[in-house]
Formats: sequence, C-alpha cells, structure tokens
Amino acid sequence: MLNHAKRILAHLARHLPRPFASGQEDSVAARRMDMAMMAHWHSKQAASGNPLLRAGAKFFSQNDEDGILLEIIRRTGISEGKFVEIGVGDGLENNTLVLLMLGWRGLWVGGEGLAFATGGSAKLSFHKLWVTPQNVGPTMRKGLAELGLDANNIDVVSVDIDSYDRELVQAILDFGTRPVLFIVEYNAKFPPPIRFAVTGREPWDDSDYFGSSLQSWWDLLIPAGYKLIACNITGVNAFFVRSDQSHLFEDTPTDISQLYMQCDYNWFLKVGHPTSPRTVLYFIE
Repeated sequence: MLNHAKRILAHLARHLPRPFASGQEDSVAARRMDMAMMAHWHSKQAASGNPLLRAGAKFFSQNDEDGILLEIIRRTGISEGKFVEIGVGDGLENNTLVLLMLGWRGLWVGGEGLAFATGGSAKLSFHKLWVTPQNVGPTMRKGLAELGLDANNIDVVSVDIDSYDRELVQAILDFGTRPVLFIVEYNAKFPPPIRFAVTGREPWDDSDYFGSSLQSWWDLLIPAGYKLIACNITGVNAFFVRSDQSHLFEDTPTDISQLYMQCDYNWFLKVGHPTSPRTVLYFIE
C-alpha cells in the first residue's frame, strides 16, 4: 500500500503547476493527495447509513477512528475513564491516545518501545512485551495496578496485533474484563458471513493472512454480551459496545452486512503537524 501511495504521489508531482523549488513539489502533491482522500472519505461517510461513520475524524488515530470513538464516548457519558490498548506502535498514533489527552488513564502494551519515556506517570502505564493469551490477564492486572486501577473495571479495550487478536480477546473475556467498548481490528478481505481467524503467533507477512474476519468477531462478541455498532471507513477497526449501552445506539444498523465496511486502505499522508513525543508527555506528566 505504501508503494502504491508513493506512485500516486510521484504522478501528482509530475503534473503540478511549475515552477517549484526543490521539495515544494512533494509538499504540494502531498497536500493535494490529502484533499483527494478527504473528499473520498466524505463521500463514503455521506453514503453510509451509520451516523457513527459520519462522526469519523482523524486526529491521532490511523484513520477516522478518533471521531467514531469520541462520538461513542459522548453518547455513553463516560468522563475520565480507563483504557487498555494492546498494539500501540511507538505511542504517537493509536486508538487511545486521544483518550489520554481527555484525562483518561490506562495501560499500553506493545512489542516496540515508545518514542518517549512514561517514567512514573500517574496516567499511563506501558509494558513492552509480546502479549499472548496466557500473559494478557496478568499483564493487565499488573499494569493497571501501577495506576491504582482494576483490570475488571475498564471502559475501553483496543486490540491490534495483526495476529491472533481473537484469541487475545477471548482470553480478556475469560479473565473477567467486560469493557464498555471493544475496538478490534478485523480482516476486511473476508466479508460476512465468511469465518476466518488466525490462531497461534503468526508474524504478519503483508499478505491477507492475518487477524480475524468480522463474522468471526461477531461470533465471539455477540454471545459475550456485545453489539456491533460500527466499522470504520477504511475497513480496519470494528466497534462493539456492551449490551447494557446498546439503547444509546438504536440509530445504527443492526445487520452485520450493513455494518461491514470493505477494505479501503487509503490514509492521509499528513493531517496537521506530526505528533511530537513532547506533546504526549505534556498530557502524561
């Protein structure tokens, strides 16, 4: 996907008005590509029958997940809640960074180091390790305890490890954690009712062999007491709300085929200025 984006960028650069100083062509081409992608997203949002998608917006998430999440939080009325995110990258782009900035507290777990040191933060605990179904429960208990939080009293759990995500969520449920909201990555290559789920540790090789299909997530989370309320515009993340909150989302579709979004892996090259590690530190110190 990245190579495809570079080819588009090069094509746009060749057709820009001249003259431009060195570097300006790339900058203007990138901006035009951002504008084209924004128009593409807006057209898909307008065509959707799901009001949560129309709330979608990118701030610190990979795509439009931030806006969807903020609308869900607004409806549930949660203030300064608790979160767990597994698979957070370097901490500068993920699903719960915006919650941290709203005053929430929580745990991040990931296999790579962060772009900043969390130190003795009272808001954010970070554990660097490869999480497994066997260690996810103890890791959550330990990491949240460092903040004085209870692993069985969490509002949002986000999971994205491009591997056995479904097994990981099953282990979280078995551990007794029932968050208000699960955000889970799904493999949109497989539309409902196709069932597909990777088992065991499988490093992603850039192929379609990763994660779980939306139907497989449905089969796990609906019987566990959750309702699917949205899939984001690019077909990457699915949002499952706990059933006791489902009355707040009666305006969303109920059929999985209407909620499913096909894979459309476009993203902005840039939205605003790049996130600085110092910006994150501002909110956790």
